[in-house]
Amino acid sequence: MRKIIMIFMFLGVLFTSKAQENLLSKEEAISLALEKNFGILVAKNDVSIADNNQNVMNSGFLPSLQGVAGANYNRDDSNIEFPGQVDENGVPRPDLELIQAESQRYNAGLNLNYTLFDGLGRLYNYKILKEQYQISELQAKETIQNTILELLSIYYEVARLEENQNVQQQTLEASKDRTRRAEYSFDYGQSTMLDVLNAEVDANTDSITLLNTQQLLKNTKRDLNVVLNQNVDSTFEVDTLVTFIPQEELLAMIHEADINNLAILQTERNLAINEYDIKVSRSGYLPAVGLTGSYGWNLNQTADGAFFPGVNNTNLNLALGASLSWNLFDGGSTITRVRNAKIAYENQELIKKQIALEVNRDIQNAWETYQNRLAIYEIQEKAVITNRNNFERSEEQYRIGRITNIVFRQAQINLLNAQTIKNLAKYDAKLAELQLLQLTGQLLNVNF
Repeated sequence: MRKIIMIFMFLGVLFTSKAQENLLSKEEAISLALEKNFGILVAKNDVSIADNNQNVMNSGFLPSLQGVAGANYNRDDSNIEFPGQVDENGVPRPDLELIQAESQRYNAGLNLNYTLFDGLGRLYNYKILKEQYQISELQAKETIQNTILELLSIYYEVARLEENQNVQQQTLEASKDRTRRAEYSFDYGQSTMLDVLNAEVDANTDSITLLNTQQLLKNTKRDLNVVLNQNVDSTFEVDTLVTFIPQEELLAMIHEADINNLAILQTERNLAINEYDIKVSRSGYLPAVGLTGSYGWNLNQTADGAFFPGVNNTNLNLALGASLSWNLFDGGSTITRVRNAKIAYENQELIKKQIALEVNRDIQNAWETYQNRLAIYEIQEKAVITNRNNFERSEEQYRIGRITNIVFRQAQINLLNAQTIKNLAKYDAKLAELQLLQLTGQLLNVNF
């Protein structure tokens, strides 16, 4: 007997260890999503692009240096005539022929241009790039939050279906046991075939319900695998334990939502960009000062000519210069740009106020929804206890023949409904909490 007990204990430990190895915890799921989810990877690349854009090499503060070079080659065949010309002896001068007279020209140089002052437009454009980088980070964080919310929603749906599957499996076992008892009773003449058929119908119904739940569970696990960017047929178990954040902590997060909500933070960055746009437009009122420099090398080689010998000249030149330009009047374009930039800034202020009001409304709605669902969950927990006691008592009464199979079946259905509704209420309350955390900007800062 002791050996049998030891064997069962060993098998229990073995199965538990295997289940733990196959368990996908919420922390592991989040870690996988952060590492492999396509949407998050794209968002991170967008941040890298914005980081490159805010680099000083994209700011216009550095000079431009241009290298130039060129080469020319000429070959001439010439025939020079001297009509009417004679030498000292009266002999006409012969024609002069130049065959394959070659010449080459080579040049190379460096041109330097630097804008010393452009009315501060360059400075404010650089600050705009900095703000756009901040926005890209906030957008990436928003993408991550949305992905994590989607991930946890699917994760908890898998957990709910797994719990429902266990409940429905227990219900099916109870129905099968009832069918066996009805068959025994019929064999011994204590019940009718109708009791057997009713038990079989209920068992078949429970089997179909269980099969549907199992199929839905498989589909939902595939959905979770897609979010995690892994093989859609990967198998795993999930953690069905749900804990809720204390309400005092949630209230503290709500009070700080105006400094953590991502939508509000993005409007603040956009407002800063609009303010810089005004200053960029105003830079058109100021002059621009530039510096130029060049260094050049030239080589000119020519063949001997009819009257002059060939040359081989090399020139080096260095030039420095400065320029000042001031657009005193451009037809009113700068004035128009400044006015429009101010209007855009006012619009962004209005958008910020609107978003702040909407976020406050959404947080209040999410808070009340969370409290309501949490209260429903607590009520359903008590309902499960009541229905379980009722079912256990009904089962005892049914075994000794004091209640009909109809009454027993109703108690069984009541317990099944109570358990599935409790599961739904539990995960609904958790999802409401997650949505509240997202609105307060704290979804990535808590443990699940």
